[in-house]
Amino acid sequence: MTQASFALVLTPRGRDAAVATSMLESAGFGARAVSGVDALVAALGDDVSMVLITQEELATTDLRGFDQWLKRQPAWSDLPIVVLSHAGGGPERNPQAARLLELLGNVTFLERPFHPTTFTSIVKAAIGARQRQYDARSRMLELAESQERLRTALLAGNLGTWELDLATMALDASATCKAGFGRAPGDLFGYPQLLATIDPRDRDRMQAAVNHTIQSGDDYEIEYRTLWPDGTAHWAEIHGRLILDAAGKPSKMVGVSSDITARKTFEQQLVSVNESLEQRVVERTAALEDAHERAILAMQQREKAEELLIQAQKVEAIGQLTGGVAHDFNNLLMAVLGNLEVLRRHVANDERAVRLIEGALEGARRGASLTQRLLAFARRQELEVKKVDLRELAEGLSPLMRQSAGAGVDIVIGSTAGSAVASVDANQIELALLNLVVNARDAMPDGGTISIDVSDVTIDGSDPDLAPGRYLGLAVTDTGKGMDAETLRRAVEPFFSTKGVGKGTGLGLSMIHGLALQLGGAFRLVSAPDKGTTATMLLPAAQTDGVEPVEIEQSTASGAAPAGRSSILVVDDDVLIAMSTVAMVEDLGHSVIEANSGPDALEIIRGGATIDLMITDFSMPKMSGAELILAARSLRPDLPVILASGYAELPGDVKLDVARLGKPYEQHQLAEQINLALVGR
Repeated sequence: MTQASFALVLTPRGRDAAVATSMLESAGFGARAVSGVDALVAALGDDVSMVLITQEELATTDLRGFDQWLKRQPAWSDLPIVVLSHAGGGPERNPQAARLLELLGNVTFLERPFHPTTFTSIVKAAIGARQRQYDARSRMLELAESQERLRTALLAGNLGTWELDLATMALDASATCKAGFGRAPGDLFGYPQLLATIDPRDRDRMQAAVNHTIQSGDDYEIEYRTLWPDGTAHWAEIHGRLILDAAGKPSKMVGVSSDITARKTFEQQLVSVNESLEQRVVERTAALEDAHERAILAMQQREKAEELLIQAQKVEAIGQLTGGVAHDFNNLLMAVLGNLEVLRRHVANDERAVRLIEGALEGARRGASLTQRLLAFARRQELEVKKVDLRELAEGLSPLMRQSAGAGVDIVIGSTAGSAVASVDANQIELALLNLVVNARDAMPDGGTISIDVSDVTIDGSDPDLAPGRYLGLAVTDTGKGMDAETLRRAVEPFFSTKGVGKGTGLGLSMIHGLALQLGGAFRLVSAPDKGTTATMLLPAAQTDGVEPVEIEQSTASGAAPAGRSSILVVDDDVLIAMSTVAMVEDLGHSVIEANSGPDALEIIRGGATIDLMITDFSMPKMSGAELILAARSLRPDLPVILASGYAELPGDVKLDVARLGKPYEQHQLAEQINLALVGR
């Protein structure tokens, strides 16, 4: 949910504050000007989206109150601050700016004079970051509420929780679980104590059920007799499920337990009553009905608790869905951006060509923004519906789809003639199409063919889900294992997945189904075991005239080369990426040595070639970028290195003291990193 917010503006002169406030309001942002840091601190709150302040104000003011407020921010908050500095006033060349960066934290420096487009872009980025903080706060609150509801349900159902580590067979049981086996909260109750508590007549059956769950992945459900330390006999009911580790191997079992002695006693009493005199049957009928109602209530409470447990796990998993395809997508955009940057400089005198290249660059930057989106099932997204040619959309997305599908899968895009223009949100349709391709790939573990077709469909009044009219069917068909009738019936249910624990969220098809409905269409699945699956989005057709391209934001970039000519070693296993990087570096006036793997790069270094700087990718076969850097530093300890990667962050075990350059990057960013690396040599 978007939170209403505004920006605070603090400048030493009233006119500057009025100008900054006017620029913010012209860009569609609320703004409030304050006079002095004390007034700024007094106005701060969760509804403040950013602070705009001049460097002169900070240089002559006591910032302790502002610093204390920043340090008292809650865990979700990191207030963005934009500092308007003079030319050369950034942290790279100004010690005072570096001190402000260390003191205030989340600071962006904007050197004056600046273009209004640049100002608007930086403000949008800061406010966008603040909105993501608001979203994170909402998700944290929702998760806490979900966990509290789960605890309440467990307490209401008198259910204990337990967890069994399969590697060590260490059992962790809650106090309620221990009570169900006659133990106090502080008593030792591990797996050996559990086995000793189970009635010898049921012990083998219990261990066989555990082994079956570990081997098959089926849910663990069992009732067995127990002997408490005080010598009394009881019954326990256990429900659990298997959890897999990141490698897909059984890691642990988790579940709930309850003492069902009362229910079993009632069942035994029922047998006794049936065997006794008719008069006793009449006398005990009321008691048995009451016991039956309580048993049903207990079962309902257990089912509700299990549902809440699964729901809580899904909510937690949603926060881990980002970044899966970011690396490959960023590599793709890197090749596009790099080549367009170089091409733009070579056709600088051709105004029309420059305009077209700028449009392509902005399109690539817009593609990069797709990797930053986190789709939320709980609410519908605001759609930008335009006329889009679905066949052209699929063709343009084909390289990314092929990369996502892998080498063993062949993707065929149909070439049916006729209009393929629909009224849709292009971004969301791209994400939905990628999702369907990935699902099709997963359904073909041994490889196969994915067919993508666009067909013209006319709906009359007999279809209950669609209004009469013309639609376009965007269909994805695989040659995989297919689905049985029950799986097909539940396929679009939220959180339903056939991929196993830890391998899928079960949200993909439900999101596509919701998107199709929101666009005024429908989503259809046709499948049978061993016959493959066809997933079709039926989308409202549009007239072919007036097809609009997706609007993109305008920005500027420069590619200033550093002084002097240097010899730079470029290492990347992707030929397209290497080619674009080499072109940009050479365009900056340097000489380039290219290597397409870590071992090749080491051979070049060992050969004594003159190398002033190495630029390397991180994710490469045979030898990663981190391994290459360590090996190169053993040969050339003083060699400057820039690590370029499409990953948002490196694995936790990778600790490297090198410059980082995130993909996709533009030529001016590359030039800046090269300058810094060579100057600090």
